Amino acid sequence: MEVIVDKITKSYGFQKAVDSISFTVNQGEIVGFLGPNGAGKTTTMKIITCYMPPNEGDVRIGGVSVLENPEEVKKHIGYLPEANPLYKDMPVIDYLRFVAEIQGVPSEKIRERILEMIRICGLKNERYKKINELSKGYQQRVGLAQALIHDPEVLILDEPTSGLDPNQIVEIRELIRRIGREKTVILCSHILAEVEATCDRILIISKGQLVADGTANNLRKQAQDKEIVKVTIEDGDRDEIYHHLQHLDQVELVDLMPANTQAYEVQSKPGVSSRKAIFRLCVDKGWSLTEMTPVERKLEEVFRDLTITNPIQ
Repeated sequence: MEVIVDKITKSYGFQKAVDSISFTVNQGEIVGFLGPNGAGKTTTMKIITCYMPPNEGDVRIGGVSVLENPEEVKKHIGYLPEANPLYKDMPVIDYLRFVAEIQGVPSEKIRERILEMIRICGLKNERYKKINELSKGYQQRVGLAQALIHDPEVLILDEPTSGLDPNQIVEIRELIRRIGREKTVILCSHILAEVEATCDRILIISKGQLVADGTANNLRKQAQDKEIVKVTIEDGDRDEIYHHLQHLDQVELVDLMPANTQAYEVQSKPGVSSRKAIFRLCVDKGWSLTEMTPVERKLEEVFRDLTITNPIQ
């Protein structure tokens, strides 16, 4: 089911938490919604899930407006907020039955849905335990199960791996990827590694505005305004090679790699490539060019550029 966010704005007094954001998420797509704390991520999720209305704009879930028919929209959404909404004194199986009933699952299908959630979320051995007896990782699994119990077409996850250990994080990521094969998933987070490892596409929000939309690789390429290449040059004096690389017209900066290697990281001037000039230099000097590979910017660097150095497109 398609999610269309159309120019939504939400203000608190004079401050705009969300400022005219628009994007679309397609069925079978896992989209990461990324941004620093206070960027407007959770506010956007609350608007999509009908917890609050926008001041301007609209959201349509499968063509249904959150303003015109919020109760219908809620039927198609599963939501796991950052604060996992669990009744911890209840056994897992009783809690899932309770959630199924309030979500309107037909009584004849409740048992089937509970068993399905226990299977999908890996809760077979924990189903009779009280929720407060479970580890944080298994409590997150219960949270996912409650979000999925009514078989929604759209799943909204706000910081789903918050507070988990590394093994639990991997398990929850794998579970989200399996779920995402059939559903539309929006995963809200400020953890770059989580979004890159789990999501098909990334949206970055900063100061209430959408500043980037694309795959991790595309975002890195779009932000790569200066070519960076790692080169390894042999059969020459290391300092001499460094000196000549620095004085190429196309080169802005040269970094020496570890002292026991003949490797250099060469950054070109904006809008130009230094690769041909490096190759010609090696031919002229009789040096052996054994490596010339592009260096991709890390997603962390792209994120900082978009949310600190250049927060608005």
